[in-house]
Amino acid sequence: MARTQKNKATEYHLGLLKAKLARYRAQLLEPASKSGPAGTGFDVQKAGDARVALIGFPSVGKSTLLNKLTHTASEAAAYEFTTLTAIPGVIEYKGARIQLLDLPGIVEGASQGRGRGRQVVSTAKTADLILIMLDATKSEEQKRLLEIELDAVGIRLNKQKPDVVFKRRTTGGITFTSTVKLTKTDEKTIRTILAGYKLHNCDVMIREDITTDEFIDVLIGTRKYIPCVYVYNKIDAISLEVADKLARTPQTIVISCEMDLNLDYLVERIWDHLNMVKIYTKKRGDHPDLADPICLRKGATIENVCNGVHRSLAPNFKYALVWESLANSIHMRKRLV
Repeated sequence: MARTQKNKATEYHLGLLKAKLARYRAQLLEPASKSGPAGTGFDVQKAGDARVALIGFPSVGKSTLLNKLTHTASEAAAYEFTTLTAIPGVIEYKGARIQLLDLPGIVEGASQGRGRGRQVVSTAKTADLILIMLDATKSEEQKRLLEIELDAVGIRLNKQKPDVVFKRRTTGGITFTSTVKLTKTDEKTIRTILAGYKLHNCDVMIREDITTDEFIDVLIGTRKYIPCVYVYNKIDAISLEVADKLARTPQTIVISCEMDLNLDYLVERIWDHLNMVKIYTKKRGDHPDLADPICLRKGATIENVCNGVHRSLAPNFKYALVWESLANSIHMRKRLV
């Protein structure tokens, strides 16, 4: 596939090969069923208002960063594979409790299970934000290898879910609709991919110019689209020119855990990328309780707010008064739907 020239004549054949490759890769990643005692995992219970996962190669400073930001005792040493399990910590910022997970260092081939890498990247799928920690003294190859490993297990970094509506049916054949002009794939390729997955009755509506790979991701349905920030540690060991070049790269932050450089800015960027909002509750006739907000992701519903107070509140909930602006005292009556 890499040697095949990409043009209109080969696009159909390449799309068919990509669909088969994605299907076979998904089968390889599925855990084989075998008898015997279950293995020991290291996924931890999700706590706090959001979860951030630290991913990187061994000895890049993940445990040191966790200790600096959360005051958690995670063992840090000068040798590789110091951390052998997931170590959770909590960052308290602007009234929110953000869970930070220090995951064991992964190696090349982690997506195939090497060095317990499959468990590491599977835990990363539960995160709301991924921090890829890199060594500023090493080459850019480490960044590319980590992106390949995460992509192989279905984690799409800094990408939005394709605007495609796909619904299975029992009869009626394939109904294909596109509201935009497709320049990266075509209807023939899409119908062939559907046949490869034995999907002969379904509705497909495409509302953006997607690629063949993005359509395959929609069919598989298990892809995770997670924002990512690249954190370069040990900038105290490189020149100022190299540090400035790294800092100007999109989605990148440069820090030094050894000298406590830029750690406060890193926490601010984590908050910004999580897209969190603070919601204040009030009793009838009283002022809002501004000391204890409920922190949720943007786009949260009233039901999410109820669950943030207590899970027993939502079943008996009738309506809420929502103030959009405290300055203008604008409020609306919202029902729980």
